[in-house]
Amino acid sequence: MPNLLHRLLLVLLAGALSLAAAYAADSSAPPFQEGKDYVRLPAAVPPAVPDKPEVVELFWYGCPHCYDLEPTVRRWLKYKPENVVFTRIAVAFGANWEPGARAYYAAEALGVLDKVHQPLFEAMHQKRSLATEDELAAFFAEQGVDPAAFRKAYKSFQTETQLRRGNQLAQRYGVRGVPAVIVNGQYDVRSPQIFEVVDFLIAKTAVPQG
Repeated sequence: MPNLLHRLLLVLLAGALSLAAAYAADSSAPPFQEGKDYVRLPAAVPPAVPDKPEVVELFWYGCPHCYDLEPTVRRWLKYKPENVVFTRIAVAFGANWEPGARAYYAAEALGVLDKVHQPLFEAMHQKRSLATEDELAAFFAEQGVDPAAFRKAYKSFQTETQLRRGNQLAQRYGVRGVPAVIVNGQYDVRSPQIFEVVDFLIAKTAVPQG
């Protein structure tokens, strides 16, 4: 009986040591995996601001997933490191996306993005029709923005340039759907834990040089 008890204790000890070793190995593995939680872009795109970490969100106001992600974006912006540059890009993958993208860049040019960004999301997802310049001008007027100034910004060369640049960047990133989050012009985040992966990649990734 003592020998049997001794062997049993040895078996239990070996099992405990194996579990401890497995835990140690697992805890040393990175929390997120390339190819699963994020993918490397075929060619790095230099950040807009050299030598600073960059996070880019590509979105469309009419996208329900972009709308659902927005509260998470706002929470992350409250604690992101000061040196991290965050940029939103409104893309227009189709003609029906273009009015919303133009509205975004017009609001940015007029300095009213903080005022209209969330209300515009809300209006779109409350099924309000904002598919034309007239409808958007009326909406901006409700937010206290001069409709004539909005119309001018909506059709401006600057807005045209931003719209074209946004679509070109989407192509360079290889993005075909939104929301898409790109870190340092090198990684496309694919995990539901988007901003946990963003923080992980910012910590581990060197900023590519232009």
